Amino acid sequence: MATRGGGPGPGAGLRRRRGGMEAAGTGTGTGTGTGTAPGGCASAREAAEAPGSPALPSRRAEVEEEREAAGPCRGAEAGGGRGGRRPPRVTVDSSKAKTSLEALKISLRQLRWREFPFGRRLPCDIYWHGVSFHDNDIFSGQVNKFPGMTEMVRKITLSRAVRTMQDLFPVEYNFYPRSWILPEEFPLFVDEVQMMKESDPSWKPTFIVKPDGGCQGDGIYLVKDPSDVRLTGSLQNRPAVVQEYICKPLLVDKLKFDIRLYVLLKSLEPLEIYVAKDGLSRFCTEPYQEPTVKNLHQVFMHLTNYSLNIHSGNFIHSDNANTGSKRTFSSILCRLSSRGADVKKVWSDIISLVIKTIIALTPELKVYYQSDIPAGKPGPTCFQILGFDILLMKNLKPMLLEVNANPSMRIEHEQELSPGVFENVPSPVDEEVKVAVIRDTLRLVDPQKKKRKNTQSQTSEQVSETKDELLDAGPADGLEYDTSKTTEAGLPSLCLKQVFPKYAKQFNYLRLVDKVAALFIRFLGVKGTTKLGPTGFRTFIRNCKLSNSNFSMASVDILYIDITRRWNSMGIDHRESGNAILYLKILEAFLVQHILLQAPLVANCAPVSFLHLMWVVGLNVNVLRMAERLL
Repeated sequence: MATRGGGPGPGAGLRRRRGGMEAAGTGTGTGTGTGTAPGGCASAREAAEAPGSPALPSRRAEVEEEREAAGPCRGAEAGGGRGGRRPPRVTVDSSKAKTSLEALKISLRQLRWREFPFGRRLPCDIYWHGVSFHDNDIFSGQVNKFPGMTEMVRKITLSRAVRTMQDLFPVEYNFYPRSWILPEEFPLFVDEVQMMKESDPSWKPTFIVKPDGGCQGDGIYLVKDPSDVRLTGSLQNRPAVVQEYICKPLLVDKLKFDIRLYVLLKSLEPLEIYVAKDGLSRFCTEPYQEPTVKNLHQVFMHLTNYSLNIHSGNFIHSDNANTGSKRTFSSILCRLSSRGADVKKVWSDIISLVIKTIIALTPELKVYYQSDIPAGKPGPTCFQILGFDILLMKNLKPMLLEVNANPSMRIEHEQELSPGVFENVPSPVDEEVKVAVIRDTLRLVDPQKKKRKNTQSQTSEQVSETKDELLDAGPADGLEYDTSKTTEAGLPSLCLKQVFPKYAKQFNYLRLVDKVAALFIRFLGVKGTTKLGPTGFRTFIRNCKLSNSNFSMASVDILYIDITRRWNSMGIDHRESGNAILYLKILEAFLVQHILLQAPLVANCAPVSFLHLMWVVGLNVNVLRMAERLL
């Protein structure tokens, strides 16, 4: 079988059976004993990984590892020469990697980096977490999760952020379905649907209900009318987002499918975004028909989630990237191109969608970030791979379905050999895409290449100033996937393309929120918190010169108390949604009511989004310029 993704074949990982484990490949080259690391240096961890070994390495073995990593290595390693000293290898703590472990191991072997599968006492260069930033206590190096990202991409929080950007920039943010947040907006949902039906009797909508904390298709269902019993019965038990269902998707082989696109958020400040040149296309397993009362329950027809369709008898596992129930996105683009579709525009629209979505999330992400890693204090830097789920409509317009903070990076699938006996079998399509994404993410955050950062940033700025066209080429047209032309020996070119700041000139007008978010952080009062208390709120009002004879500081305090009470009455779990949302809402309500509406501040003030607030502020009191002066 041909090797995919520039690395070992699909059998290079571990093959597991329930109730036991059997080796199906080599280790990561990190042990001692009889094994040797690439370049002829003895490894130091084989004994620890061998069957029957203790779970943690001895201190002596750890010291030997450090000496080996830092000391001279004589041999024929490329570029080293006889008696040469090789640079210390990058160290990666994979003890919390969870389901991404196998793809990570393959990536580290290809890079010849040092893996610590059990962690170690001395700091590592990179920590690979499987769930969140808080999987472990990290005080240095780099970690592959941002604090607050899990909260920000939950369905309700994402819908709030994108929907309010739609209020600000309706044309630019028309890639997200019309949404309502339940239970708080259920009356609004009922009223708006009724009005739309009365204005257009031919409109026969379908709605999809997505539980806020759900994943892998859990709890998702379709309804034709707000009066659906399941909808009203679940309101108080499980907060959810209800969206207008996209009834006319693009079909391939008469099947509905979606796209899982991998996006690297390399940095928040400065904002740096990379997009993988390939992704996965995940297919339903029953021919698609537009939803009717009779077929609403047919999940294999309407829901593209892999975790659901894998249980269908029609699911096809294939080693070919062009066939089966899971294919590469590039194979779909090639097929569309052969039919005369404008693939360059499709790709351009998708990249635009990605950039705009991240711009909508970054202001509150920065609040979370400063809470966990206050400026001026020691702490790790962060990066994160996100999974964007995108649906192509019949007219090839991409629509955002959701964003995943922890996209599955598994490179195998479960196969039932006999009743009750399962085996994890390698998936070549998954390995081809996911190993490349992890490996090239590591290459981009390589701490030994930080000295090139300034040169690369300057190059990116020059490109963005001279090129106004947005991604006028598709992934197969020879695009640059890195500003650096240097490719490590033996490795393929990067599969990740920088899209921001490379195209910053086209999107910077959408980022006015970032400056006000920075101003908000400035007035938090206590570094490392997301809470803007009454004192900080009053300080903000005074410094912005927003108070006058008609609006006293006592009124500010009353507003603060009122909005806090109303927010708490919504029944939202602030531990999940984040305190930042509450305190941003307080700021919103004051500015919108006082500046735009000129209405009584306390009576019946309906909070709007943080992003809507920023638009009001920018038009009326020029807080953006003030933020520049203060910051």
